[in-house]
Amino acid sequence: MHSVVVLAYGVGSSGCSTVLLLAAHPLRWRLLTELSDGDLRVRELVARVGEPQNLVSYHLRLLRDGGLVATTRSSHDGRDSYYHLDLDVAAQLLTSAGAALHPALHMVSTPPQFASSVRPTVLFVCTGNSARSAIAEALLRLRAGDGIEVFSAGARPKSVLHPNTVRVLRAEFDIDLSARRPRHLDTLTDRRFDAVITLCDKAREVCPDFAEAPRWIHWSIPDPAASIGSDEDGYALFLATAAEIDTRIRYLMPTLSSLGPTKRSA
Repeated sequence: MHSVVVLAYGVGSSGCSTVLLLAAHPLRWRLLTELSDGDLRVRELVARVGEPQNLVSYHLRLLRDGGLVATTRSSHDGRDSYYHLDLDVAAQLLTSAGAALHPALHMVSTPPQFASSVRPTVLFVCTGNSARSAIAEALLRLRAGDGIEVFSAGARPKSVLHPNTVRVLRAEFDIDLSARRPRHLDTLTDRRFDAVITLCDKAREVCPDFAEAPRWIHWSIPDPAASIGSDEDGYALFLATAAEIDTRIRYLMPTLSSLGPTKRSA
């Protein structure tokens, strides 16, 4: 119960000690480590850490109350929820904790470096390939330049990109996808990928196996095209989705830069 009491102090000077107390518990650290690679359901976390579900759920609740993890309802099965580690919040809290101890401990990030001889190949997957996966492909290509080979596809692709996909990428990132058309997963099953990232709970369940065991990552991101509202509301949802994907990509890139020849051939 001590951890629950500590959480009541917030994120000020005592908030620094809060995040350290939260992360210091061995099981909570393992849960954070598992979630750092992608979004997972409770039963998947139970299998990975080898602890009872009630214990895992209890510690997940503490992490959620502390602001380190969040949940989204699965679009594939509404009875399920995915847990997501908020890496921006974790970075801010850890940076604050270090700086509170000593100014020299302020964390400074450095851009990832990609080996010129080895380009990781990444595939983003959602259902329609008209919004989330297309946005992710465009943003990773923008952030990584020629350092990564990027593709996206859909399990049941639409005929065209959603208009707000084109609009958001052009207005916010100066990316023109007006000539881009959605692609079916079947057209890529013979290709080899270092990482396959599903952004849709439904697509995760039907995504085919690929040769040479790529690294599988799941991001449980709601479809911005699924809501019904005004054009302005719809654009705002696409804008928020693009911002979330862009944040996740910033944290993905150091992981991709670690894919060397040994890991690629494993």
